[in-house]
Amino acid sequence: MRRRDFITLLGGAAAAWPLAARAQQPAMPVIGWLASTSRQSQGHFATAFRQGLKDAGYIEGQNVAIEYRWAEDQDDRLPALAADLVGARVALIATAGGTVAALAAKAATATIPIVFVAGADPVETGLVASLNRPGGNVTGVGVSTAALEAKKLELLRDSIPQIKSVAMMLNPTNAVSDAQSKAFQAATHTIGLQARIVHVQTESGLDIAFSTLVQDGADALIVASDPFFDSIRDRLVALAARHAMPTIYDRRELVMAGGLMSYGASFVAAHHLAGVYAGRILKGEKPSNLPVALPTEFELVVNLKAANAIGLRIPESFLARADEVIE
Repeated sequence: MRRRDFITLLGGAAAAWPLAARAQQPAMPVIGWLASTSRQSQGHFATAFRQGLKDAGYIEGQNVAIEYRWAEDQDDRLPALAADLVGARVALIATAGGTVAALAAKAATATIPIVFVAGADPVETGLVASLNRPGGNVTGVGVSTAALEAKKLELLRDSIPQIKSVAMMLNPTNAVSDAQSKAFQAATHTIGLQARIVHVQTESGLDIAFSTLVQDGADALIVASDPFFDSIRDRLVALAARHAMPTIYDRRELVMAGGLMSYGASFVAAHHLAGVYAGRILKGEKPSNLPVALPTEFELVVNLKAANAIGLRIPESFLARADEVIE
């Protein structure tokens, strides 16, 4: 072989080495994000999820990709969006926006790992076999909602001692609405308060609901935990203020938007933990071996500006119990 031919052959082989090395590198995993809500209303939960992923060693665009699917509060779109992610052969599906998104993902695949954040009991709704041993391909973070209705009633009574009638606003299409309704009615009976339930499943129904509450003489309102109510929070808190209706919500986002008070677990923290779980699964852990995580801390947030706007004087002793007071 001539020297020039040898050099040419050697140079060609060297040029091929990087290509061969790249061919042997594993493909970047892709996570499918399935949410019943919109990016505008709950994009901050996706941010918390990405931070959890980062804490687990995965950074979007560097060693993991995310395909986002937002149902824009149209739950009937979820099955098709879930099927689309399955067809794209994502490595994992993360769901947000309540139990309905998690159920849609589970119905779409029995093999792709699923990590959820949901308010309904994940065992009762059939998402997992048990909290400690989920089984199958599904695990996640359960954010208890129905169990908190008695505590919200207690907080309303302590902040407004003169109340006699309390209403609950429910979205009847939510999988957990029946449990929320039963818990609310049982708690009002125990405390000795009159109870009323109003159903709202469209933004246009809010005006009628508040007019009805005022006509019926409701002294205060509990807005049930629901991604839909969070997505229309600006309109919701504006109407509560217009009708001077003391209202307690399940998450601080509505208080930051001008609502009176909230009590519940941090949904931001829940989505962060879901991101950590997703990272652990990408590293090889099985969803069936990851217990469903439950919140251990709940926060009370009070908006004094909102209270002053409706002429409500909240006792100092109550404010001292709050985790955060917005002035």
